[in-house]
Amino acid sequence: MTLAAAPRRSPGAARLARCSASLATLVLAGLLSACAMLNPSAKQPAAAASDKPAAVRVEINAPADLKLLLERHLDLLRLGRISRDDVDDSEWQRLIDATPAQVRDLLKTEGYFQPDIKLQRVAATVEGTAGVVRLNVLPGARARIGRIDIEIEGELPSAAAAGDADAQAALQQLRSRWALPVGSEFRNPTWADAKTNTLVRLQAAGFARAAWSGTSAVIDVPTQTVRLFLVMDSGPLFRLGELNVEGLAAHDVQTVRNLANSKPGVPVTDTLLLDFQDRLQKANLFESVSVTLDTEPTRAQNAQVLVRLREAPLEVYTFGLGVSANTGARASVEHQWRRVFGWAATAHNKIEWGTKRQAWEGDIIAHPGAGLYRNLVGGAVERLQTSSDTVLSQRLRLGRTQDAQRIERLFFGELERSVRTVPNIKPSSTLAASGNFHGGWRDLDSVVLPTRGATLALQMTLGRSNGTDAPTGYFSRSYGRLTGYLPLGGNWYGQARIELGQVALQRGVLVPQTKLFRVGGDDSVRGYDFRSLGPVVNGVVGGGESMMTASVELARPLSAALPAVWGAVFVDAGNAADGFKQIKPVYGPGVGVRWRSPVGPLRVDLAYGTQTRRARLHFSVGIAF
Repeated sequence: MTLAAAPRRSPGAARLARCSASLATLVLAGLLSACAMLNPSAKQPAAAASDKPAAVRVEINAPADLKLLLERHLDLLRLGRISRDDVDDSEWQRLIDATPAQVRDLLKTEGYFQPDIKLQRVAATVEGTAGVVRLNVLPGARARIGRIDIEIEGELPSAAAAGDADAQAALQQLRSRWALPVGSEFRNPTWADAKTNTLVRLQAAGFARAAWSGTSAVIDVPTQTVRLFLVMDSGPLFRLGELNVEGLAAHDVQTVRNLANSKPGVPVTDTLLLDFQDRLQKANLFESVSVTLDTEPTRAQNAQVLVRLREAPLEVYTFGLGVSANTGARASVEHQWRRVFGWAATAHNKIEWGTKRQAWEGDIIAHPGAGLYRNLVGGAVERLQTSSDTVLSQRLRLGRTQDAQRIERLFFGELERSVRTVPNIKPSSTLAASGNFHGGWRDLDSVVLPTRGATLALQMTLGRSNGTDAPTGYFSRSYGRLTGYLPLGGNWYGQARIELGQVALQRGVLVPQTKLFRVGGDDSVRGYDFRSLGPVVNGVVGGGESMMTASVELARPLSAALPAVWGAVFVDAGNAADGFKQIKPVYGPGVGVRWRSPVGPLRVDLAYGTQTRRARLHFSVGIAF
């Protein structure tokens, strides 16, 4: 055989040859594709390949959770999905031989270090069928934590030793909430989660630069125990210093400082930042809010918090149309002015005109001051028509409010006048002056669409009243409403409410009708008309001195395709009377549908009034534009 040396070519000639070969290949591929299109019956290689038998069938016998792990990650399983003609026997054998070691590595991540692994290869007995590989895995006992050593470096241990209460609390929480105590089972995912969660909690407590310096898990295979060793550098504790506020044009920087509601020097925790951001959003002064911490370690003792804002429009008009079973169809217009004559105050006015209710209400309320307190002045005029009477009321309020994260407080003095008109009876009027406290507490997973938690509303009033043909005297009013929400499992959700009220009067003294109690309607006892339940005098329903209502409701999504549409069953009960002993509860069982919209639930309920023996539809729908 004679070997001839290939002639040497210049680099340019070589590149030209490669380009020519590539061009020829592309032309040939195009011609073949065209032929295939002209001859649809031509055999397609790709389709034929999918019909080839698999190289091997893998059978795994292991506990369910480990079987799933092996099926996801074993290379042998990938071989089982490849055509037998595409894998030669040596590659098949190589993967089979490597499988026990791969199984051991996978089981170690789940805490099993002494598994019993048996692998059996069964050749195909019928021509054209795949061979079988049987993998039997007995994981043995899972390793457990035998010892934990956590060392903390940085400012945290030294500050705690010096008696710093914040550092001591953070150190105690870090050790007490470690997720892998001695005796617990060891898994790689759990080990990783424990390190991450511990670090995140310390960073959230004000040590924003905290980091693990080193971590290790040492396995003692004979005893099936694991020793954990961790070293953390806490970094400095960041304490509140300056607020760097950007984006203000009309509003005062002092308003933003007041909404921070934190003294300089306190630890800058995640809770502090999130609560601050939440208060800025709820102040109704800004369209967008961002609160972040500058984590420059050299400024940790006087940390800078960056506040970026975009102010909302100073004036907003809102027009609305709505309808409800309580008060019928209505139209409304609202005006909000977020900077009244340049003062740090917001004015709000609303006019509503409906078939049963006509009203104006307005107030001027200062922007949040020290301690989140705000002063307010407000008034209202309302004409409310029910099935038994018509009540015209006017009121003037002067007070002070505080809106915290979970608690709301309102203190105010009020002057109120009401005139009640009943067919064929002389109108009666009352004038009352009172001091009032309204308080609210909430602990909910969502303020707009709650499914877990509770709310409590309390009202206390002490005043003096004078009425038509009645002596002047003192009165008091107490009211409370507790509502709870609880997931029940299986996509069921429960809601329960209890409501109590009591007015105490000197003998013969009359108070405005708005101070007395009537029940019935959408948010009271369904199955009855709005404010249709109370003591009956001369055949006419009036306000009672005592009131009690209760409600229990079960709801769940109607289908997985419409998770925001819920069906509900409920029972309401209650009544009002001149004394708790005289209350005779009436009942309103029913069914309903809710649409959990982004702005709150819209409800349609059909309830049966056991006293009236009639069904009544309750609904509440409204739009604003």
